[in-house]
This record gives sequence, structure tokens and C-alpha cells, in this order.
Amino acid sequence: MHELIGFLEAHSDVVCVTLERAQGSVPREEGAFMLVSDTALLGTIGGGQLEYMAIDEARGLLASSDEPSRRMDVPLGPEIGQCCGGRVGLALKRMDAGDKRAVLKTEKKRIAAQPEVLIFGAGHVGRALARAFLALPVRLKLVDTRAEEIVKAPAGVETFLTPLPEAEVKAASADSVYIVATHEHALDFILASEALARGDAAYVGMIGSKTKRAQFASWAEGDTQALVCPMAAGNKGDSRPEVIAAFVVAEVMAVLGEHATEAKEQAAMG
Repeated sequence: MHELIGFLEAHSDVVCVTLERAQGSVPREEGAFMLVSDTALLGTIGGGQLEYMAIDEARGLLASSDEPSRRMDVPLGPEIGQCCGGRVGLALKRMDAGDKRAVLKTEKKRIAAQPEVLIFGAGHVGRALARAFLALPVRLKLVDTRAEEIVKAPAGVETFLTPLPEAEVKAASADSVYIVATHEHALDFILASEALARGDAAYVGMIGSKTKRAQFASWAEGDTQALVCPMAAGNKGDSRPEVIAAFVVAEVMAVLGEHATEAKEQAAMG
């Protein structure tokens, strides 16, 4: 959001290129957009030759004194050097003040609809996880009880310093992701238990081994089957925080993708 605001403040004359129609195999979904000024870009409609063509068309529109908008119909085949095989319709519009307000409003709604990812523990693994999630379409929160650790959070990460991190579990929205990686096993158990007790989590993961999972299952009340512990099942013993984070992020994003697909199918069924 800050990047979008900064772009619109820095560039007064901007064309918004929106992918308004997608047929067959295409690089981005309907509604994807990018902003084009005479010297800069923000966002993407999928890259490749399609994007180069759209940028040229947008800058041609900027150079025109009498055109407020244009449209493009582009087959994504060998004739433009792409092999997607689909077809897209692009809408190009020179943005006025109302358009800029509208795109900011739309972006705010899009961000608000993103799933929450709460990372508990701002130690080495927690910070690596935060860096890995930062560029992804999630609302990221890093929670810790220790001021000396939370201040080390990567720039741009929303942080919460609190003596009661379990309150953040209770305050989270439905279908959130909870990754528990604190400095205390007892606190890990409390947070994982609270997240599981909600019954609406998309993912509950706790750092640790099979032994730790067994200990948690003996300690916890209620069903613990939904807990992912150990996390990062594809990792074959590499304990570097950045490697652990890469595997966990892939695991979480796969789950969130499945949830999004299921939601779309349910919506289509009415």
C-alpha cells in the first residue's frame, strides 16, 4: 500500500493497465493491473512480450493529447513470442484524481481480504520467516514478549510486543495461519493449543521434533491432529533458519492456495 501511495505521489501522469478479460492459459488473473508512467512501472500483468506491448501502448497513450483510454486484445501465441496459448483483453486508462482514489480504495480492500499470518517468536527462525513472507500476499504479524528481539524484525514487518501473545491468537481473523516458534516450549504449547481450539485456522504449525509433538499431544486437551509439527516436511535436516523458513513458507502458501480454490468453488456453486 505504501509503495502504491508513493508511486502515485511521485508520478502525476499515469496509465492504469488492467487485465479485464482472460481466456485459456494466461499469466495473470482477471483484475490484475500495473501502473505506467513515462519513466517508471508498478505492478505486473504477467511479464513477457505481453507486458512490453502494454507498456509501449500505455506510454503511447501518455504521449497522446486527446485520448483518455485504449483497449488491447492480445492472443498469447507464437506471433508475439509467448506460448501460453490463451487470450487477454487489456484496458488502458489515463488516471484522473477519481481513478487514483478508486485504485487506492480497491487496494486497501484487497489487502484487508488477505489471510493473516501470525508468527510467534522473533528469534532467528521467526525473523527468517518474516523476511520470507514479507513479499507475499498475506497480512503478516510478528509477535514476541521480548523487546530486545522484536526490535530486530525486518523492516516493513508489523510487530507486536506483548506479555500475552495468546491474546493475538484470540483476536485474529478466521482462516488465519499460526506459526509458533518462541523461545519457550511451555509458551509454544499454550499458543498452539489456543490456535487449535479456535477450530477455524487455515494452518497451525509449531517448531520442533516428533518428540515435541508427542509431548504436546500428551499435554493438550482436545484433538491435536491438525497441528503441523515438525513443520517443513520437505526439509531433510538443514537447520539454517533461512532454509527452514523457505520450506515452511512453501508449505503454508500451498495450504492457503487450496483454501482459496475451495472458496472459489463454493462461491461458484452459490
